[in-house]
Amino acid sequence: QLSDQQKMSESPLSWFRGVYLPPALRPLNKTLVKGGKWKDVDSTQEKRRSFLHDFCKKYNSRKQLRTHLVHLVSRIYVEDRHKVLYCEVPKAGCSNWKRVLMVLNGLAASAHNISHDDVHYGKHLRKLDSYDLKGIYTRLNTYTKTIFVRDPMERLVSAFRDKFEHPNSYYHPVFGKAIIKKYRHNANEEALKTGSGVKFKEFIQYLLDSHRPVGMDIHWEQVSNLCYPCLINYDFIGKFETLEEDANYFLQLVGAPAELKFPKFKDRHSSDERTSAEVVRQYLKELSKEERQLTYDFYYLDYLMFNYTSP
Repeated sequence: QLSDQQKMSESPLSWFRGVYLPPALRPLNKTLVKGGKWKDVDSTQEKRRSFLHDFCKKYNSRKQLRTHLVHLVSRIYVEDRHKVLYCEVPKAGCSNWKRVLMVLNGLAASAHNISHDDVHYGKHLRKLDSYDLKGIYTRLNTYTKTIFVRDPMERLVSAFRDKFEHPNSYYHPVFGKAIIKKYRHNANEEALKTGSGVKFKEFIQYLLDSHRPVGMDIHWEQVSNLCYPCLINYDFIGKFETLEEDANYFLQLVGAPAELKFPKFKDRHSSDERTSAEVVRQYLKELSKEERQLTYDFYYLDYLMFNYTSP
């Protein structure tokens, strides 16, 4: 146990490297929560927190941190006014979370008036890796850190539908062309030229290939590799399945303005049916039993960490 003075006198990075993880589970500060209606949400939250903490204790078993601190926090958004750190998990409500952070930051009056392009390409929000080491270290230790996750198969199918079943000027030429070229044996010239029309089975072949023709992407990367939940001690674990109540409870915890509620709208392709367990079942039918098992294995850690039932 290092004294606070010792910790601060050394470089934050060297301190981080030497720590055995996971760190102690900090109690949530609930002084700003008003009314008794959050009792059930709070009880669920405490269960999720201790479940993840216990899992990490077993899984890490005195593993030392080997990842560079700056890489570790590269997906974390910072909101300094309310002292919030939010780790972005794509396809788990992240667009609306970024809208909320912009409102909290005073960059917009309402979450409903912010366009998709403004959210994703506007560069309005700072990420934690843009601060110096002391700035990173201080915020990790004093801000309320949150992560929102989703059933891994639902997240995967949602990403596939979004990126490959709709026109897309990036994913079709970059991923689509490479996938069709490698995994479709009798591909026609048009498909090879545009990269459009990737089938789910082809996408899964790419995902499971240790020699992928094109790299990973954050939309289907494992949460364990995006947010490092066993290395960063998240104070709040939200789930897409209970997104609204989790998000609105979290906003209470950090003292957000009373009128700010988490937006309900679907960010894009709003006429499409939401990716539900039933939709996922239809997609998984296209795979062999072995492919289904290997896909589950690929997301095994995410299933375990966040206590999702295997499909």
